Amino acid sequence: MGPQTPNPNMKMSLLYVLNKLQIARQVQTEQGFSHSTRKVVSFSRLASVSDERVKEEEHYRKTIRKLSSASGFSILSSMDDVSGPDLITDLPQSIIESILTRLPIRDAVRTSILSSKWRYKWSALTQLVFDEKCVISSDDQCEVEDSLVKFITRALFLHQGPIHKFQLTTTNLQCCPDIDQWLLFLSRNDIKELVLELGEGEWFRVPSCLFNCKKLTRLELFRCEFDPPPSFKGFLCLKSLNLHQVLVSPEAIESLIFSCPLLESLALSYFDSLALTIRAPNLKYLCLEGEFKDICLENTPLLVAMSVAMYMTDDKAEHFEQSSSSNFNRFLGGAPRLERLIGHIYFTKYLSIGDDPGILPITYNHLKVVELYQVSFEDMKEILVVLRLIANSPNLNELKISGSSNTLAAIDAPDLNFWEEECPSDCTFKQLKVVKMTDMSGVPHEMEFIKFLLAKSPALETMSFSPCIYVMDERLNMLIELLRFKRASAQAEIFVILD
Repeated sequence: MGPQTPNPNMKMSLLYVLNKLQIARQVQTEQGFSHSTRKVVSFSRLASVSDERVKEEEHYRKTIRKLSSASGFSILSSMDDVSGPDLITDLPQSIIESILTRLPIRDAVRTSILSSKWRYKWSALTQLVFDEKCVISSDDQCEVEDSLVKFITRALFLHQGPIHKFQLTTTNLQCCPDIDQWLLFLSRNDIKELVLELGEGEWFRVPSCLFNCKKLTRLELFRCEFDPPPSFKGFLCLKSLNLHQVLVSPEAIESLIFSCPLLESLALSYFDSLALTIRAPNLKYLCLEGEFKDICLENTPLLVAMSVAMYMTDDKAEHFEQSSSSNFNRFLGGAPRLERLIGHIYFTKYLSIGDDPGILPITYNHLKVVELYQVSFEDMKEILVVLRLIANSPNLNELKISGSSNTLAAIDAPDLNFWEEECPSDCTFKQLKVVKMTDMSGVPHEMEFIKFLLAKSPALETMSFSPCIYVMDERLNMLIELLRFKRASAQAEIFVILD
């Protein structure tokens, strides 16, 4: 799609902003944004300008040459002859845009001094990324904020054609009303990717015009209030959604996810007391972090990768303990194509709550990598969760587990009959090649689990074992016991990592 003439009404809206900020005159005169017809210098006349301008033009000329080379386009050595043809300017438009996109937006704008042909090339960029580096740093935060607002407003006002990506990362503009004007402008320019990463302070309330961005494929919001209007029917093109510390109701999140039929990647982080049912038939990547009351994956048949961190307070733990249904089945029963699973703090605890799932309804034939952190080996139900998961993953290739055992509690109640009663005797991990055990305390159930893995993994190549830093006296006994375990794989090597 070629450059388009901006809507006159849109320009007037932004001009109103410029007048309000009293920068209309600066727009006409500031270097890099000038619309005047003042004389500019081409590459063939570098020798006639001041030394300062020569150095600046030479800097950008070299930068562009380097970036164009990185883009896969070879520039002839004759470019070094300033009296020769201007090969940079004659590059294909796609290459020029690739070069400018790789530059910080401030530098991309300043390429307008290179020659008359380059004056407005930056203004057709389809990707605009803004941060505090766009302006000169200062100890006066108000001055930085004012400069950044002016820079972004001028850039949008002078921009020509569609804007496919807009990214703003700043700690200074939490409640800046200009952001609403920018989003209104973007909603009329075919915006496809929008990232608002705002810092500490009062939360930014997303304006209703955002929900008119029908072509959005990626949306990332940090520290925002998000309240879709009743008339909102969803982002029909959205493929990636990332909400970080966003104030939004559980019903609104569920409705949003359900109304994005093409959604492939979902990340929700730092949510409190959220009960969530996810229905996303095309979802492939899921990342969850926060205090969740309940999570159910109801329609996620294509999910291939998942990372979950659950923070649990005492009242949340009590709520979980009262659950009768199996959290394991509710959470993992709807992910038959899972390839990679990462469970952080309290994840195995959450999966262990509820009725024993017994024989699992599905086999994870595609699951190759499992990482489980802070597994409590004094909790028999957590151990059972780990065993059920890996036993139903016949193509598991890599397993990483870190412990968080209470050493005294685990030693006082070993219950070693568990391994004879619960471990499947016919289970063999035929594809398992790498095992990493970290933060091990050497308690009986940890050692029994390692013994079980070594005996059931005929293809094992390496097992690394890292004792907990708080365990010192028992390290030698742990190592002696570890080396005595029988190994199904003659090639298996055991590495002990001591911090």
